[in-house]
Amino acid sequence: MELWTAFLLGLGGSLHCVGMCGPLALALPGGRDGVLRFAFGRLCYNGGRIITYALLGGVIGMVGGFFGLAGVQQYLSVGLGITLLLSAILWLSRRNPLVLELPFSAGIIALKGKLGGLLVRDRRGGLLLIGLLNGLLPCGLVYMGLVASLATGGVWQGMAYMAVFGAGTLPLMLATVFVGRVVRPRQWQGLRQAAPFGLALLGVLLVLRGLSLDIPFVSPILQEAAAGHHH
Repeated sequence: MELWTAFLLGLGGSLHCVGMCGPLALALPGGRDGVLRFAFGRLCYNGGRIITYALLGGVIGMVGGFFGLAGVQQYLSVGLGITLLLSAILWLSRRNPLVLELPFSAGIIALKGKLGGLLVRDRRGGLLLIGLLNGLLPCGLVYMGLVASLATGGVWQGMAYMAVFGAGTLPLMLATVFVGRVVRPRQWQGLRQAAPFGLALLGVLLVLRGLSLDIPFVSPILQEAAAGHHH
């Protein structure tokens, strides 16, 4: 899987992250710090998330390489795209937006509520650790990224894929905490309402990419598809 798909998955999915992780991010210690200290603390927290994602991606990439799954990019892209489309439909029907989270929803909310009060004494290290732990919490979006990292075929490739995925979630998550200092959470409802449309668009792009329709940038011929034409 190319790294740009990881970034798009993180960026599009971060609309979902705002809803699930936003309350925790807004409740983190140091809310009254000056702008620079506040920014550094939030970077520590988000850096912790990304480190955990990268480590998980390395493990999954190693598994994919061991089982020779590097040649299934086409099928994974279509599968991820369909899953995102289904998630968008569920979201619009006011059900849980990511099916993979259904068994864990109550636990996710409870754990994230408790994490916000951790390690206040050592704020910078505490925020980093909260981010590291947050990356381990059940999340359907992260599972999708990890499934895609199976196709990378190696430890370093899997780590890179999930690190870029995490970087994709960063812009909106940082915007959430900065705007959250002056805007009430209730005023984020407009963004939340736009989220399923963002997920649907990303789903369509991933499906088109997996179909290898020879459309420049949108649906290029993937290596395994090209190999199939030669046989």
